[in-house]
Amino acid sequence: MSKPIKIGVVGLGRIGMSVHRECLKARPDKYQVVAACDLIEDRNQRFAEEFGCRTYTNIEDLINDPEVEVVDIATRSCDHYAHAKMALLAGKSVLVEKPFCSTYEEAKELVELGSQPAGPRVFVRHNRRIEEQFLKINEIIDSGILGNVYEVRLARNSYQRRNDWQTIKEFGGGQLLNWGPHIVDHAIQFCGGAYTEMFSDIKRVTAVGDAEDHIKLVFKGVNGRVVDMEISGGVAIKVPECMVYGTRGALVYDGKLIKMKYLDPDVELADIKADPATPGSGSAFGNSETLVWKEEEIPSSDGKTEAIWDYFYEAYRNNKPYPITSAQAIEVVRTIEAAKVGTEFAK
Repeated sequence: MSKPIKIGVVGLGRIGMSVHRECLKARPDKYQVVAACDLIEDRNQRFAEEFGCRTYTNIEDLINDPEVEVVDIATRSCDHYAHAKMALLAGKSVLVEKPFCSTYEEAKELVELGSQPAGPRVFVRHNRRIEEQFLKINEIIDSGILGNVYEVRLARNSYQRRNDWQTIKEFGGGQLLNWGPHIVDHAIQFCGGAYTEMFSDIKRVTAVGDAEDHIKLVFKGVNGRVVDMEISGGVAIKVPECMVYGTRGALVYDGKLIKMKYLDPDVELADIKADPATPGSGSAFGNSETLVWKEEEIPSSDGKTEAIWDYFYEAYRNNKPYPITSAQAIEVVRTIEAAKVGTEFAK
């Protein structure tokens, strides 16, 4: 085992204090938290007690700490670019919480700064790329059991009159930068890695801030597949998180079970042809053949997205591939920016 990465965590709020703290704490063989930074001293004190680390209220002081190898950026969305750039210019590699950046130009600049020979590197924590359900659904699609998959629908819906900072545009709020990076990334992957067309409709429906809380994006993938993506805080009845339509079957994931129904691959379909004759009275609509179906249910797991920390360790310390390339991280930001064009939320 290689030596632990000496990491400094910036931003000890909701995501930093929960997910980042817990995942780092669970991996003492891979990470040593040597520094932490937040404006609120009580949060610093908690990290100091749990990790025995130094604490700062100024990010520049943490970045200049000579023991810090990697700066973990878990600050507000609006600050990710500035904080990551500051660290990269100081020669420190960064792990950036989603959203990577607010704009395409910012994302390109950070990737360029993190791509110099023998220089610091930049990684984006798109942890849901390794979500078990996402991987399993892709495995099912690739198996061909559903036939040619022509449409995928993705949804993350709820109903809430949300009022925290993530509803305020000034701080990088809005669902495009909250759930958006995860589901946009999934959508692009289902598109075959790129798309030729995108429709977007973005609005605020129930949140009390000024940022969007309802998003509808529809992509035409380079693989010919249509991917319909929706994120909303204004849907009172929960809908499935994923639906997949194929020429030989379909799949639904409701957050608990993956349910499949597909034509039995061991039963050959009859060779039928279109009949131009006019059906007589009482004729059935369509074909009356008997289709032999198979049905399966696959229980959901906990997702295991925390393994992104293991991938990051191997990528940083042992130069192994990281699941999300820089080009893919940039494309997510570009897509989110393009989705805002022509809407009031682009302002």
